[in-house]
Amino acid sequence: MKSGWAAAVLLAGAANAPRVVDSRRIDLSDPSIPESLQPYHAGFGTARNAGADLSRLVRSVKRFGRRSAADVIRDYRSSGHELGGVGVVVGSLIDPETLANDHIRIHALEGRLFRSVVEEAAVRCRLACSLFRERDLYPAASTAFHKSELDLRALVTALGRGVSGSWRAEQKVAALAAWLVLAGRG
Repeated sequence: MKSGWAAAVLLAGAANAPRVVDSRRIDLSDPSIPESLQPYHAGFGTARNAGADLSRLVRSVKRFGRRSAADVIRDYRSSGHELGGVGVVVGSLIDPETLANDHIRIHALEGRLFRSVVEEAAVRCRLACSLFRERDLYPAASTAFHKSELDLRALVTALGRGVSGSWRAEQKVAALAAWLVLAGRG
């Protein structure tokens, strides 16, 4: 999950030998409303005041983001893939209201908003949704798969060979979360 978008990776096959079927970017904010990319930001480090403008931006993210995420799920299903669930990787699970620093709270609010959009789309599509904090992902996978984190990083990098488009950190953690879901460890 990023502000305004998410990396989606579809894995198939056995849990001990997964393969990447698809890797794509999902826009969660409406490109026709640039402010929806960071709806809680009024400017650099400044919070947007509560009110009609913020409400409009949040509604646009919810509407556009849910539709975008659900479209990807429907696309995968219509291509004949039986989905076992959705893994969502987030930077933080902290309650934004507990944060004293305004700028950090803005980012936490946006993180929670974009995460909830994907979670709600999964639930509406009748899929289980597993939440993973990014910094816990490799340790959890290491335990689940009985492999070192170093070996897992190499395996996840290898999964991306032959994938068209980028295979950066966002795609790698999305793939690892998908792998955990595929293995029933979500």
